[in-house]
Amino acid sequence: MARKIVVTSGKGGVGKTTLAAGLSAALAKKGARVVLCDADLGLNNIDVVTGVENLVSYDLIDAIEGRCRAKQALVRHPEYPNLHILTSSHSMPERYVSPQPFKLVLNALAPQFDFILIDCPAGIDEGFHRAVAVADEAIVVTTPHISALRDADKVITLLKSYDLSTVSLVVNKVRGDLLASGESLSPREIETLLKIPLIGVVPEEYSIYGGEFACLHSAFKTLGNNLLSGKRKIYDATRKYVGVMGALRRVLKRSL
Repeated sequence: MARKIVVTSGKGGVGKTTLAAGLSAALAKKGARVVLCDADLGLNNIDVVTGVENLVSYDLIDAIEGRCRAKQALVRHPEYPNLHILTSSHSMPERYVSPQPFKLVLNALAPQFDFILIDCPAGIDEGFHRAVAVADEAIVVTTPHISALRDADKVITLLKSYDLSTVSLVVNKVRGDLLASGESLSPREIETLLKIPLIGVVPEEYSIYGGEFACLHSAFKTLGNNLLSGKRKIYDATRKYVGVMGALRRVLKRSL
């Protein structure tokens, strides 16, 4: 039975969708059967991020309204056979969809998969509550910036009102050069501030937009391994910026 994990942030622009896609690909590459679900009925772009926009025949709304079975709405990723994309509505503007029919679609898929990752809309409005209500676990994504941390804290407070088995933290867009020179909050300090367990760190310089999974970053692999094993090994974003050569890289990065 699939673990249903909502990936949320509160604040837009922290790389939540990119992280959900990268984590899904990493899990699929490890052999896990994965559904990546776009729960944003308004600003949906999971299909574009994963590069399957031209392969979509049915979407989440089609499955909810009975125009297709849940499994028919899935798009298998051409490079990762274990990764399936459940896109959001492309035929109409966002409208009210209650959590219950959404949950029925995911429950129909759950016996055939190991993970269902739900990309949550930004903000804490109706779309947030619909996505969280169908999940069993949550991953909160933030960056080291103060505005993102404030929004993450608000989201964590809201998540406490739901019956979730775990709420975990991923710090995204970490600048290893600033971290190495002590000019940025460390992921461990952020973990202490937000009071939820840190399970992943992703450096700023990496992007997977456009479905470019061929050189999947080891940060996503580490995060995927943590979800599979229950461990909490954290990717070291400072590794390129320590020592003499690392100091040179820091100087060069500042000059860009």
